[in-house]
Amino acid sequence: MNRPSLSVPCLTLPARTATLLRHSTKGLPVSDTNPDGSTPVPPAPPAPPAYGSPDYAAAPPAAPAPPAYTPAPPAYTPAPPAYGTAPAYGAAPAYGTSYGAYAPAKTNTLAIVSLVSSLVGIFIIPFLGSLAGIITGHMSLGQIKRTGEQGRGLALAGTILGYVGLGFIVLGLIVFFAFLLPLIIYSAGTNV
Repeated sequence: MNRPSLSVPCLTLPARTATLLRHSTKGLPVSDTNPDGSTPVPPAPPAPPAYGSPDYAAAPPAAPAPPAYTPAPPAYTPAPPAYGTAPAYGAAPAYGTSYGAYAPAKTNTLAIVSLVSSLVGIFIIPFLGSLAGIITGHMSLGQIKRTGEQGRGLALAGTILGYVGLGFIVLGLIVFFAFLLPLIIYSAGTNV
């Protein structure tokens, strides 16, 4: 049997070795022929079942029957996430925001206290509320100047309303001592 050989510059191999080298898989030699020299034949596919004949052995098991009732939905609804989902990596920020945007400055707490206590001083507790509104208003104006917080308008409104409430108290005392007290004394002195 005369087999051709593979010729490579500086190397000549017999045909059988060349075939093994050409068809090797991960270091394992593979051949196109059987050891007796015949070409292998793949096995034939299985024949399909005859029409109309039941093939019980190959049939899949039957699915379970659906339930007679549909279960009620849960009594609660899960709450949506409080802050939403984070954008994907490398995604642009949502509309209305920009890269490097700072959080808004917080409002000074003493400014809010000043406004509330001044309103309490006008409507509920006249002297103490106004006095607390004036004091906390001046304190918050100083803090706002130092820290740059929001709430300067609230602090001014609280301070001004505190002074107005204190002014009403002083005006009421003047009216009481100038006009009403002499009338009370005069009416007590005369017996009619």
